[in-house]
Amino acid sequence: MALAEAGARGRLLRWPRVLLFGDSITEYSFQENGWGTYLADRLVRKCDVVNRGISGYNTRWAKLILPRLITESTGAESIIAITIFFGANDSALKDLNPKQHVPLEEYAANLKSMIQFLKSVDITEDRIILITPPPLQESAWEKACLAKGDKLNRCNATTGQYAQACVQVAKDCGTDVLDLWTLMQKNQDFSSYLSDGLHLSPKGNSFLAAQLWSRLENKVSALPSLLPYWRDVDHTNPEASLL
Repeated sequence: MALAEAGARGRLLRWPRVLLFGDSITEYSFQENGWGTYLADRLVRKCDVVNRGISGYNTRWAKLILPRLITESTGAESIIAITIFFGANDSALKDLNPKQHVPLEEYAANLKSMIQFLKSVDITEDRIILITPPPLQESAWEKACLAKGDKLNRCNATTGQYAQACVQVAKDCGTDVLDLWTLMQKNQDFSSYLSDGLHLSPKGNSFLAAQLWSRLENKVSALPSLLPYWRDVDHTNPEASLL
């Protein structure tokens, strides 16, 4: 049978999608042992895990980009879950990092704006997971800043305010939330979760993956495996199994 004929006979295969939207902590999530890699491995043959992390970005920029990533005509209905993971850059100190800094009230408003947009393209609240920024290990991040000729441009207490705002937005809007800032600090020495004081270490990636999976699993548990297991394919008549 010609490929064109096979395609005409079979239904187009559409993989559902889990979309990861965030800053560098999301962009780096597909590196070795990254939290996005963990999800992709758990969900292989069930859905695609799509990385839309953009290093250095804040919510002011993210809310402008989101409508360029998702529209009703580009398969919003196929998105079974989306993570929105910003705040590590928004919470940068205004005096020392004005380019990335976003005021706390605007940060919360931007998160709400993104949720409202997603709802406008029929991605319901139950498919949205907000993630707070992780805690900041100041001494390690200060070393990273000094190596670039900069001063310490973030502090953990300020990051915590943004994390609290993210949690409040989730409550106000009815979405799920992963309060990474609080959870990681239940272990008083949280430095092992971070590679440079800001970004995640292998341990931090593993921790985030496990916490996120517990919130994501119920959203994807009903997804069937796409295409039959190879032993179940009728080798004498594969068309009957595959088309």
